[in-house]
Amino acid sequence: MSVNRCVYLFSRLQRHINARTSRITSGSCHVASGSSLLHKQQADSVVHSRNVSSKSSPPKPPDTSLFVPVSLKNDNEAHGTVGAELTQPLDKHEMLKILNRFYKRKEMQKLAADHGLDARLFHQAFISFRKYVLEMTSLPADLHIILSDICCGAGHIDDIFPYFMRHAKQIFPMLDCLDDLRKISDLRVPANWYPEARTIQRKVIFHAGPTNSGKTYHAIQRYLAAKSGVYCGPLKLLAHEIFEKSNDANVPCDLVTGEERTLVDSEGRAAGHVACTIEMCSVNTPYEVAVIDEIQMIKDPSRGWAWTRALLGLCAEEIHVCGESAAIDFIRELMYTTGEEVEVHTYQRLTPFSILDHAVESLDNLKPGDCIVCFSKNDIYSISRQIEVRGLECAVIYGSLPPGTKLSQAKKFNDPDDPCKILVATDAIGMGLNLSIKRIIFNSLVKPNLNEKGEKQMETISTSQALQIAGRAGRFSSKFKEGEVTTLHRDDLPVLKSILSQTVEPIEMAGLHPTAEQIEMFAYHLPDATLSNLVDIFVSLSQVDGLYFVCNIDDFKFLADMIQHIPLNLRSRYVFCTAPINKKQPFVCTSFLKFARQFSRDEPLTFGWICRHISWPLAPPKNIKDLVHLEAVHDVLDLYLWLSYRFMDMFPDTASVREIQQELDDAIQQGVRNITRLIRASDPNITDPLQTESRGQRGQKGSGGVIGSSLASRLVRDGLLTPDLLKQLQKEWSKDRQPEPNGENQFDNNKGKRKKKK
Repeated sequence: MSVNRCVYLFSRLQRHINARTSRITSGSCHVASGSSLLHKQQADSVVHSRNVSSKSSPPKPPDTSLFVPVSLKNDNEAHGTVGAELTQPLDKHEMLKILNRFYKRKEMQKLAADHGLDARLFHQAFISFRKYVLEMTSLPADLHIILSDICCGAGHIDDIFPYFMRHAKQIFPMLDCLDDLRKISDLRVPANWYPEARTIQRKVIFHAGPTNSGKTYHAIQRYLAAKSGVYCGPLKLLAHEIFEKSNDANVPCDLVTGEERTLVDSEGRAAGHVACTIEMCSVNTPYEVAVIDEIQMIKDPSRGWAWTRALLGLCAEEIHVCGESAAIDFIRELMYTTGEEVEVHTYQRLTPFSILDHAVESLDNLKPGDCIVCFSKNDIYSISRQIEVRGLECAVIYGSLPPGTKLSQAKKFNDPDDPCKILVATDAIGMGLNLSIKRIIFNSLVKPNLNEKGEKQMETISTSQALQIAGRAGRFSSKFKEGEVTTLHRDDLPVLKSILSQTVEPIEMAGLHPTAEQIEMFAYHLPDATLSNLVDIFVSLSQVDGLYFVCNIDDFKFLADMIQHIPLNLRSRYVFCTAPINKKQPFVCTSFLKFARQFSRDEPLTFGWICRHISWPLAPPKNIKDLVHLEAVHDVLDLYLWLSYRFMDMFPDTASVREIQQELDDAIQQGVRNITRLIRASDPNITDPLQTESRGQRGQKGSGGVIGSSLASRLVRDGLLTPDLLKQLQKEWSKDRQPEPNGENQFDNNKGKRKKKK
């Protein structure tokens, strides 16, 4: 058979295949069962109606600033000198002129853009290509011949383009697999990630209401009555509470948190019920009832993905979600994508709370049952010291305290026989603790938050946050049946009233997060990219519909960059980077780095090793700095326990670590009980701006001193000014107010203007 005949037959076959493919693609015939097809069409139609543009619009262009060029190895021997032998050696100076002319040609820039190289990538690729051509002692034969032909006038400068693109795809491998990467990072239908949950028709019941309305209580009653169940809460304290409540009710229940596994069965068999933190719930285990608490946190910029995963993926016949009414419409819409209806039960607050018409103004006006809410640890220290200076005892609760210490301080405050009647706390009391509070007093209404870019900024608390905190006053289970809410400072009270009078903004989006499997598929296509860069490219290319957003990954990237130089396989590296650590604690970050390095050497982290690292045993805290260090050590032990459940062989001594962690918790509790003494020991000459302010308001308001002014104290309270800077400003102010050598003041107090020196 002739060559021409073969080409003719092949062309006809190709046209036949293309025509058949187009008919199949445009046709409406699908092989599927009637019920499953109908279910899929219903779900697809809802997603389509929610965001038609996201389905039909072309994919967004990638953020090429994230494309990091790969270093190429100069393998000179592989090329040999074939090109030079067939033509002639190349003149490097002539090559430089030719390459620069190629770079300046608009036609080449446009052609490169059509192949995925924008101006930035084109420039980077050219710099690399030029360096490659000029510095390589021997080039590939085909490239050498083309360049030689151009030098001799036998070729056109545009002939370089295919070889330039070949080099560009070598240093930017993502150009060759961009379509595959887009498919992997397509997050538009996350409900399909959980096929086991989609095989059952789940019943979703939403228990909606404000704080202290009994919504969680009703969901837990159904949970306890079921043959099997899972409780998913946002905090370890809440998981512990349900764990104890279940077992006290003779319903065997296991506890699963990131750092702890407690099985009630003596032989190690799993119980029918489990209480866990939301990130630890299993989406493969079948349950009769599942409870998802604080569902409004599905919009959390960092942790929202865990609520999304639980809501879409739990294999339970009944899903009971508890949270704010502002989430009802969104959860109902989210469940339409799975073909599941939502039954809503609404509840009213069991005990009322009222907003007072007057602020506290002075710590002298505190009463038993008061809780002062601060949004920084420094404010906690300052307020607690001022309270004890007045001869009152106070309990202290803030986020970085161990759970045992928080419970101890809560018990101290709740005990009617304990002289401690005042509580100073951060918004950590918003959930997870049962407290007998009569009056909530906001020390400030400004809280540091992370914006969409991950940057820290000071913002007024939202209505949702204010209601969550204010709702702690007058709990149904406490001795105070009615609660009160006010502020410490008079100027804040109208702002608080305005915040609480507003309706909570409805939730509109749920968080998502790339899985380890998705990142592994990315790494298969981009084997030379760092984990941090892989995640950046994933987020850049990811497509989500209007119901979802990709959660903030700054903490993940921070840890990934920290251990990038340590040799770890991708899955282990990913697990390490999902560890929940406080990156603001230098000792915790250093420990994380040492853990990863020891792990990479395949050397188990024994009890002796961890004791040497933390210098165990540790002395009781003598000042605030010691207390903060003990809290950091507690976090390090938490990190060890968290990793021990992911890498059991490498972190073998969990029982011993848990024992010393309990001892450490006791030492921290002792330190918190003596927190005023620790503050005094840290700086015996410290001036409390708020205390000075309260005295100034009682009799020195007109003194004109900087520390005594309301503005200065508010700047310190809101974290915009430190006490050290305040002292420095006071010195400068005093210096400016000193009289001139001729006896005249630099300022004319009557006119407020600087006098001219004679």
